[in-house]
Amino acid sequence: MAVPPSTYPRRLLPLFLGLFQGALLLFFALFVTYDEPSAQGEDTNLVANKVYSTFPFFQDIQVMLVVGLGLLLTFLPRYGFSTLTHNFLLLNFSMQWALVLQGLLHHFHHGQIHLDLHKLLISVFAAVTVLISVGAILGRASPCQLLVMATCEIPIYLASEWVIVTCLGVLDVGGTITIHVFSCYFGLGVSKALFRATQQPLHPKEIPTTSSDLMSLVGTLILWVFWPSFVAVPCQPGDAQHRAILNTLLAMSAGAITTVVASSLLKRDGKLSPGHLQNGSLAGGVAIGVVADMAMPPVAALALGSLSALVCVLGFRFLTPLLARKLTVHDQCGIHNLHGLPGILGAAASVVAVLVAPKDTSGSQPSQLSPTGGNASGVVEGQWGGRGVGGQALCQAAGLAVAVGAPLLAGLLTGAALRLPCLARPPERLCFDDSLYFKIHDQTESPGPDSSAEEGALALKEQV
Repeated sequence: MAVPPSTYPRRLLPLFLGLFQGALLLFFALFVTYDEPSAQGEDTNLVANKVYSTFPFFQDIQVMLVVGLGLLLTFLPRYGFSTLTHNFLLLNFSMQWALVLQGLLHHFHHGQIHLDLHKLLISVFAAVTVLISVGAILGRASPCQLLVMATCEIPIYLASEWVIVTCLGVLDVGGTITIHVFSCYFGLGVSKALFRATQQPLHPKEIPTTSSDLMSLVGTLILWVFWPSFVAVPCQPGDAQHRAILNTLLAMSAGAITTVVASSLLKRDGKLSPGHLQNGSLAGGVAIGVVADMAMPPVAALALGSLSALVCVLGFRFLTPLLARKLTVHDQCGIHNLHGLPGILGAAASVVAVLVAPKDTSGSQPSQLSPTGGNASGVVEGQWGGRGVGGQALCQAAGLAVAVGAPLLAGLLTGAALRLPCLARPPERLCFDDSLYFKIHDQTESPGPDSSAEEGALALKEQV
């Protein structure tokens, strides 16, 4: 019996994932192994210390991404199952794909890739870019489109990160430039090309409800609590990691208070906007990442957190409608306000921090993890890698330019590819609806007389 054409999209997703996981199993069987067990007691203690100092941070980051970010995106009232599931799926898919690519690029020696917690952590950072970028097209893209987007974004991110951190020597321990700015403009590029020049009308199913906004705010609180781990884990243990934690906490605390002030002042009745609280409270964590481990006074962290929250709230109030109206850029989750604008502000703050840094920076030099291991910036103590203060400041600005331009162009190309009919973009009437991908138990088994043709076909497929 021939397969009805309407079932092809449903067959495409398991086929795509099945082939991917099968290929990955073969790759791991042939090329991936663990390090040899340490024979000497000192080596064993060193490995144990690295694990015990890193894994708690790693667990915090997992909670952030799986629970916190997933709940943050549940503001769409009829898309909660899809949001949580697609977020979880993309995290695992992107992490494994990044693990393969970075292993081939940086760790393929004598026909083997030796896996450790550091490499897994770098792969999770790469996956974060995908989770942020999909926020621009959330609800209007199929799972197959999201997976293709992740497949394209991960290698572009790894190349961009290598240029920014390794070639230019940009200091960005918390991923403000390499992760947040990059993922924001990649997502906006995808959105612009995917929806072309048409302004997306307000869909009746994308209007938040009280319960959906409450769940999203719970996600914000989880992210807020665990964010210092995300910023501090790449730092060298000791003073740098201590500074990163303190600066992040200060910035996010100031950002949370500033969000309430700004949101209240923007309303005539003084009431708060849930969307402002959900995003502005996290903006300080985005902006502080690039300077988190630098030697700076605590007031600088407070000021940067306040400014980032302010630009985030103002972005939601004024810039997002302007971009939609003038440039027809669709940004479903406001990633430009939470990740783009605070990221640019943080990059500008890093230029200032480098220029005003004391000449004797011995003992307080920033450092960060990289796919190749060690200090990604290649900075030597006290001399900014031999470039001088002015040279390092220019490198910070150049890194920002790369993080905006390269992903924007790559996102436009990726978005054009996502328009392929075989990727099963959902029809407009069925966007933002879990019933397109899930069996919802409280739904009726048969379509009612007022159901649309698409919804009737969907219910029929579910019965079969």
